[in-house]
Amino acid sequence: MSTVDYLKNLRIPTKENPLRILFSSCLLGAKCGVNGDNYGEYSSVLKLLQYENIKFIPFCPEDFSFGTPREMCDIYGGDGFDVLNGNAKVLTSSGIDWTSGMIKAAEKMLAVAQENDIELAIMMDVSAACGNRVIYDGDRFAEEKKYQIGMGVCGAKLFQSGFKIISWREYESLEILYSKIDSNHKIDTNARNFDKNDWYLHYFKP
Repeated sequence: MSTVDYLKNLRIPTKENPLRILFSSCLLGAKCGVNGDNYGEYSSVLKLLQYENIKFIPFCPEDFSFGTPREMCDIYGGDGFDVLNGNAKVLTSSGIDWTSGMIKAAEKMLAVAQENDIELAIMMDVSAACGNRVIYDGDRFAEEKKYQIGMGVCGAKLFQSGFKIISWREYESLEILYSKIDSNHKIDTNARNFDKNDWYLHYFKP
């Protein structure tokens, strides 16, 4: 089942039985970014904070394994699935191998998801940990940085275990989610998910 279809079939949550959603902590404003910041505000996610029929389960896998502040890291030689399979590595900007720590972070994020019986994860895209649509292909600071379609290590771990993931800019999916949470919400039919926006279609054109 596609993620959009899954969201359309989500139950209607109540205050007594809220929708259980796992979030990348930074999306909710936690200062767990590499420099101790929260990477800014993400209105598409912060909008959800006004509702009492959501159970918010925040987790930052990189902070769990590497602390805050910390170095930036990217995946070299593949995507998150390749890291989990032992065919790619996670390296910091200075070249330190964080592969083992990232896998431990992914295992912990999966445990949090399972313990809370989550129904959806909303995560930070392009991240080597939480990405679910697009990640960097190697060093993000390279003179000619490259992107690849793929998931980060933690996103891949959740996906392998059957959990549905969207990013903060999957606007079509979020519109459906808003309508499930708020019966008065009118879906914006012009909203598009990340894989349908102009940048994505141009960059990854066949």
